[in-house]
Amino acid sequence: MQGSASALPAGALADPALGMERGERYRNPTEVQMSQMVLPCHTNHRGELSIGQLLKWIDTTACLSAERHAGCPCVTASVDDIYFEHTISVGQVVNIKAKVNRAFNSSMEVGIQVSYEDLCSGKQWNVCKAYATFVAQGKATGKMKLKPLAPQTEEEKMEHSIAAERRRMRLAHTDTLKDLLTNSTLQTERENGDCNTVVPAEKTRVESVELVLPPHANHQGNTFGGQIMAWMENVATIAASRLCHAHPTLKTIEMFHFRGPSQVGDRLLLKAIVNNAFKNSMEVGVCVEAYRQEMEVSRRHINSAFMTFVVLDQEGQPSTIPMVKPEAGDGERRYREASARKKIRLDRKYIISCEQTKVPLSVPWDQSNKVYLSYNNVSALKTLVAKTNWVLATEIDKVRMYTLEEDKYLSFRIEMSLCIDATQAFFLLSDLRQRHEWDRHYASAELVQQVDEDDMIYHVLSQTVSQENKPQDFVILASRRRPCDEGDPYVVAFRSVTLPTRPPNPEYTRGETMCSGFCIWQETAELTKVSYYNQAAPGYLAYVTTNIAGLSSDFYVTFKACERFLQKNKDEITVGLQNL
Repeated sequence: MQGSASALPAGALADPALGMERGERYRNPTEVQMSQMVLPCHTNHRGELSIGQLLKWIDTTACLSAERHAGCPCVTASVDDIYFEHTISVGQVVNIKAKVNRAFNSSMEVGIQVSYEDLCSGKQWNVCKAYATFVAQGKATGKMKLKPLAPQTEEEKMEHSIAAERRRMRLAHTDTLKDLLTNSTLQTERENGDCNTVVPAEKTRVESVELVLPPHANHQGNTFGGQIMAWMENVATIAASRLCHAHPTLKTIEMFHFRGPSQVGDRLLLKAIVNNAFKNSMEVGVCVEAYRQEMEVSRRHINSAFMTFVVLDQEGQPSTIPMVKPEAGDGERRYREASARKKIRLDRKYIISCEQTKVPLSVPWDQSNKVYLSYNNVSALKTLVAKTNWVLATEIDKVRMYTLEEDKYLSFRIEMSLCIDATQAFFLLSDLRQRHEWDRHYASAELVQQVDEDDMIYHVLSQTVSQENKPQDFVILASRRRPCDEGDPYVVAFRSVTLPTRPPNPEYTRGETMCSGFCIWQETAELTKVSYYNQAAPGYLAYVTTNIAGLSSDFYVTFKACERFLQKNKDEITVGLQNL
C-alpha cells in the first residue's frame, strides 16, 4: 500500500488569488507536475519505457498531490482502469500532471494526465489518463476527515461533480461482475480458430518473491504503491511471455484495490498466470501476498490486478495469441471471469472513455452495462451543468431561459425558484409517469423496467408529430442521484437507450434524446431552485435558432404548469416520504 514522501510545504505554491493579482495564470493549489527524461535504465529490451517505471512515477506524482491537499501522509487505496495509448522511447520526456478532483470524508480522487514529448521536434502525445483514490492517514486515529475542495474553473467543477459518479461506479464494480457471471450467458469459446496452438494455463504460472527494503518504502515504512505495481507488472509480463513466446506489450490495467499495507522487512510473494487468451489479447491475473518471516504460514492478501497484453508484429499490429487450456476448478473460474471482465471493460471503454459526442444516442441496455450507462447519463448532464458560458436569452415572470452554443449543439437551461422542499421536487420530477400532468408534449409514460432504486427505464409516448406525420415515442433511461455533499444538487438525468422488449413500432416515429434532465438545489429552508437542461441534437438546431421567442414562450407555459403540479402534489409526496 502506497504512502509517498511528505507533502510539499504550504508556501511552495502561491495562493491562486494572489497569483491572479500578479497577473499570473490560475493554477490549482493541489496540482503537482513531474517531468522525467527516459534513460536506458528505465527501459525494456525494446528501448521503450517500462510500464512498471511509469507506474512508479504516476503513483508518486498523484500521492504528492493528495498530500498537498491533506497536509499529511496519504496511501493509495485504488486505481481505475488505465489504457496505454503510446509507448515511450529513450531520450523522450515524460510529463505527468496530477491534481485532486474531489475530497470526500477521508478519501480523495486524484486525476492524472500522462503525456510525452520529443525534444527534437517539440511534438507531444497523450499516453494515458488515470484516476486514483488516496486515503489520508492521521497520526493518532488513522483515517482523518478531509477539508472540502472549492473548484474554480469549468474543468474543475466538471471533474468535481463527476467524481461522485466515478466513486459510485467503483463501489459497484464487484457487484457488476457477480451479476454478469450469474445472469448472463458469456462467450467463452475462442473467437477465431486461426491458431491451433493450445497451451495449458499452468505453463504460464510465475511466482516471485521480493524483500521490501527501505528504498521501496516511505518515511512511515509502508511500501510505495507504485513499487508494488511495478513488481506486479514484471511478473505479469513474464507470464504473458510464456504463453506467446514473444515480448508482449501491456495495453490495459484493470481497476484494482489495495487491500492492506506492507512494511519494510515484509516478503511479498507475487503470483501471476494467464487467465484467458482471446484472438489478439490475453488477460493475466496477478496476486500479491505479504508475510513477515520465511517460516510464517499465514499470509496477507494485499492486492490483485488484471492486466491485458497484446503481441505486436513488425507493422505494430496485434498478432494472433495461442489458446489457453484452463486447469479444472479455480482455473475454469478464472477463465470464465476473464471473459466477463473483457465484456465489462469493453462496455466501460465504449460508454465512458470516449467523448460524449461520440457515444451513440441509443446505446443497447443490458445487465452488464447498466452501471456504465447510468454513469454516462448522469455525467453527461453534470458536464452540461458545469459549463460557464451560458447566455440569458429571456426572462418571463422569474422563469429564466439560457442558451449555450457549442460546435453543432445548442443547449437550453430553464430555471425557476419556488416554495417547495428539494426532496419533494426530486421525487415528483423523477417519476415520468406523472409528467403528462404538466408537460403537454407527453401523452403517457410506462415504467418498463425498475433497474434499481435510482435507475428506471420508461417507454414514453409523445404528443409531438414527426415529419412522417406520426406521433413520436421514446425509450428513456431515467437516472436519479441524491446529493453526495452539502451544496450538491439533486439530479434527475434522461437519455435514450435501446431495449429489445420495446422495438420501434411502425405506428410511431422512434425519437431520441441525447442529454436532458433536472438539477434541484435547496437554496433556503423554504426556497428551492429547479433547473431543466436539454441538449438539442443537430436535426433540431435549425428550428430552434429561428424560433427562440416561440420556444421561450413554450418553455414558460410548461414550467408554470410544472410549478402548479409541484405545489399541488408536495403534501402528498411528503406523506409518502414519511411512510418510507
